[in-house]
Amino acid sequence: MPILNLHTDSASYPIVIDDFLNNEKAHIQCASKALLVSNPKVAGLYLHRVLPKIRAQEVYVCVVPDGEEYKTMQYIDQILSCAFAHRLDRKSLMIALGGGVISDMVGFASGIFERGIDFVSIPTTLLAQVDASVGGKCGINNMYGKNLVGLFHQPKAVYIDSTFLATLPLRELKAGLAEMLKIAICFDKEGFEALEKADSALLTQNAAAIKAFEPYIYKAIKTKAEVVAQDERESGIRAGLNYGHTFGHVIEKITNYTQFLHGEAVAIGMKMANALALKLSLLNTAESKRIDSAFKRFGLDMTYTIDDVAAFYEQFFLDKKSTQGKITFILPKGIGQCVIRDDIAKDEVLNTLAMWQKH
Repeated sequence: MPILNLHTDSASYPIVIDDFLNNEKAHIQCASKALLVSNPKVAGLYLHRVLPKIRAQEVYVCVVPDGEEYKTMQYIDQILSCAFAHRLDRKSLMIALGGGVISDMVGFASGIFERGIDFVSIPTTLLAQVDASVGGKCGINNMYGKNLVGLFHQPKAVYIDSTFLATLPLRELKAGLAEMLKIAICFDKEGFEALEKADSALLTQNAAAIKAFEPYIYKAIKTKAEVVAQDERESGIRAGLNYGHTFGHVIEKITNYTQFLHGEAVAIGMKMANALALKLSLLNTAESKRIDSAFKRFGLDMTYTIDDVAAFYEQFFLDKKSTQGKITFILPKGIGQCVIRDDIAKDEVLNTLAMWQKH
């Protein structure tokens, strides 16, 4: 696979899609000290293989708990304390080894440490490889909602290796596939058609299936990189990558980040967005059924019920995509395009949410 180069207004960096773990020539260079951040599971599986690839004066490791519920300022402070204790400086490097949570946390911590130092991302989940590690959006959660505290801080480099997926639980693979479908539905009709035709055996943990994922990973990253290059700070087209997230973030918060993986909540959110798009004639019945079939084919047809529709609706206003009392929704316009709307009547939204109401 070729190297993708992402160029934004603030930075340019390579996204290397290759055999990082087994390539003897692959290494990460740092002129000062490096701090690698991971979680217990990933560190146990891969730390011994990644550490020898880091060329730095000194290399330190910080392990934080695994899970979206730990993506908070408390654990950012743990990373920063480790950096200060080992006397990292402004020439130092942070390295994220893990999934989307680790990617977000390290991006954020490195962005505020001494007003910002470089970081490198080595994503180990499918979701992080195709989405979280690319584009420089770094955020953490608080009592008010998901990713409400954060910044834009582009990595120095991203290393994608499908080898990591061999130890990924099937549920995590499916969650990553939800983000791939999200990208394709909004920006890449051909990519969606390819996923429709893809062998569902992709979701098995054998070497051949994992290798077969690579072209789809490359396509998703390439599409996202092209979008980010046009709109680094999400003032326009990049907002389309939030398809499913306006609903999904509320689902995650209401369930305390413990019932669904991020990709699962986004998949449910996309179905809600599709139902709204269908009501507004942005999506037709045939297109809606195609998307539903793709979700079902890859095990993304999770069930969810809303206890209180009015309370769910009010949570939208805590989302960072809502401004001046208007809720921003990303809705598919057919397959391969999307629209960004902040003018949808409250009754339309409530009627859509009622489709998921607990009876």
